[in-house]
Amino acid sequence: MTLQGWLLIAAFIGLLLALAKPVGLWLFALYEGRRTPLHAVLGPVERGFYRLSGVDPAQEQGWRRYAVHMLLFNLVLALFTYAVLRLQGLLPLNPRGFAGTSEHLAFNTAISFATNTNWQSYAGESTLSNLSQMLGLTIHNFMSAATGIALAFALFRGFARRNAATIGNFWADMTRVTLYLLLPLCIAYALFLIASGVPQTLSQSIDVTTLEGAKEMLAIGPVASQEAIKMLGTNGGGFFNANSAHPFENPSALTNFVQMLSILVIGVGLTFTFGKAVGNTRQGWAILAAMMTIFLVGVTITYWQEAAGNPILHHLGVAGGNMEGKEVRFGIAASALFSVVTTAASCGAVNAMHDSFTALGGLVPLFNIQLGEVVIGGVGAGIYGFLLFAILAVFVAGLMVGRTPEYVGKKIEAREVKLAVLAIAVLPLVILGMTAIASVTDAGLAGPLNKGPHGFSEILYAFTSAVGNNGSAFAGLTANTPFYNGLLGVAMWIGRFFIIIPMLAIAGGLAAKSHTPETAGSFPTTGPLWTGLLIGIVLVVGGLTFLPSLALGPIADHLAMIHGQTF
Repeated sequence: MTLQGWLLIAAFIGLLLALAKPVGLWLFALYEGRRTPLHAVLGPVERGFYRLSGVDPAQEQGWRRYAVHMLLFNLVLALFTYAVLRLQGLLPLNPRGFAGTSEHLAFNTAISFATNTNWQSYAGESTLSNLSQMLGLTIHNFMSAATGIALAFALFRGFARRNAATIGNFWADMTRVTLYLLLPLCIAYALFLIASGVPQTLSQSIDVTTLEGAKEMLAIGPVASQEAIKMLGTNGGGFFNANSAHPFENPSALTNFVQMLSILVIGVGLTFTFGKAVGNTRQGWAILAAMMTIFLVGVTITYWQEAAGNPILHHLGVAGGNMEGKEVRFGIAASALFSVVTTAASCGAVNAMHDSFTALGGLVPLFNIQLGEVVIGGVGAGIYGFLLFAILAVFVAGLMVGRTPEYVGKKIEAREVKLAVLAIAVLPLVILGMTAIASVTDAGLAGPLNKGPHGFSEILYAFTSAVGNNGSAFAGLTANTPFYNGLLGVAMWIGRFFIIIPMLAIAGGLAAKSHTPETAGSFPTTGPLWTGLLIGIVLVVGGLTFLPSLALGPIADHLAMIHGQTF
């Protein structure tokens, strides 16, 4: 570890925290539907959308209607993308003449981008046309991100409203978030990336002569526009197979720093927005403090392990940190920080090969996802996931003080606790169940590149990433097969929407409740004690996935050998 590396980490965290309030205030204006400076230009566009679609933004929805509209919207978009990918060979903007993708790859990719997972079982530069990248995938990068933020707004209203039957209007939330937040930021961001050397063109390749005189074809395309929303929307799906390790996606140390910042900035801002929504900004700061504590511990462990290097190589006389799978232009500190940032958020973009990290260095990204993607988390998804843990934490606190638990003025009763447990239980049950299936079947065991425990880790990481809607991978796994594309696609859909529905039911129930004033017997939910309890609940419940997965490896290996198979 070096002083330069720690200064990079300190500068990143400091700037991120400084942006929390201004970003949160902008998001709060969208949450309330108030006018912003951009309304002078984009207000007519917003009203035009409402007229064309027949939406009345003032007509609010109960949680069931909100959920149905959200599900239908995402299902239709997924079907649209499936059609684009299958018909790719017949559609325009395909200068290299790529054929349509297979049924199982189109299924996996459509669900992956619809759920904000952006898992990729393919190499983008050699599989997808410009039209597929722009119309099939980039549109999802905007819509899945806007969906997450809209859902967070719905839950905020559940906590903030009193005796209400509605939690907002899904279409109005989606339109405002897209028009006044994601599009303006992405336009500015894309221009910065273009100025930094990221391609933005409808050409799909250029022929170049290398320094050695050889001829080579370089894939290019509309990269900057996809890269911007890929990061801001915590999507993570790269235009190129190497993702943010590719110099056409992430050319320099400056773009790398900005990309890391853009992954977390909206998620951090939403914690402040929550505090404003419930009338107590200290509530938002308490949540952010818990998130950042877990984040900083993860960064410290990962950087320490990667800087320490591989002890086996040290015994062979090769000194230094672990640079395997890392770009020289970034180095160990920036690569370790990026790995924790992208798995703390449900992003999945990578600037290094997680499969090449040390044992503990690779464990932290895996553990971040298994916590439920709530350490900052994806845009919207992180904060509403964390609030589910807050419901459990305040329930535990209520047991300790011997009274009905309360949180931000709302009584937390059996219904809310049961729904929160139902949503949180999805992660360990599906991750462990599907990992077990893949670990004892021929089709599943054909996927890992490595044998032994690391091969099992490749399978475990894949299903953890899919259910957690992250999208990063221990990339030794060959996933472009009917077995993995199908099973991972189902895992991604469950991991996204089987958590959202209970969460919206909680929002609807809370909105209907009256406000309960704090008393001397109320458990405080803004101080260090509350922050520590939140951290403890997240870590303990996260262990429901992590600890059984440690035992599942030897069990799966034993069962595989019984059937004549092995890792």
